[in-house]
Amino acid sequence: MDMVRIGVGGVEPGEPAASRLVVTADFDDFYVRSYKRTLGLALSLTGDWGHAEDLVQDAYIAAHKGWAALSTYDDPAAWIRRAVLNRAASRRRRFGREIRALTRVWARRSDPGHDTEPYDERFWKAVATLPPQQAKVVALYYVEDLSVADVALVLGCSVGAVKTHLSRARHTMHTLLVDKPEIHEVRDD
Repeated sequence: MDMVRIGVGGVEPGEPAASRLVVTADFDDFYVRSYKRTLGLALSLTGDWGHAEDLVQDAYIAAHKGWAALSTYDDPAAWIRRAVLNRAASRRRRFGREIRALTRVWARRSDPGHDTEPYDERFWKAVATLPPQQAKVVALYYVEDLSVADVALVLGCSVGAVKTHLSRARHTMHTLLVDKPEIHEVRDD
């Protein structure tokens, strides 16, 4: 016999206990069916098992809290994927800010003639000026080292759309960073 946890997440006060059982059982089933794929997505975005698990856990907590509405969606798994993508992007931005702050502190302590920059600040400032979808494609392609097909899978769009965004981003980056020809390197993957 399957065990069903009684929970109140996503159920309005005053609803019968049977409704709570159904909602919780539906969420549990959704979780079991979608967890591995969601974790795989998070792992491909972060490259770190622990961070991936944290992103997924946060997304499912949010989904559980709003399950009453989310369960009516045509594809609740799409909502979970988007939640993981958003959390990964926030984590990447936070990590970037931390790196920049540490770089500034480290640069103050280092020899002024020594290059302490662990990344190309001009490049990432230029990426920040791109439209959001182009910036996501650039980050997933260059930072996460995902193939065009994997970027399309993560963003839920076609391979052609990814190639278009990547091409437009490269064109804009070329305009902004004329002296950086290595940015235009094309990988066929």
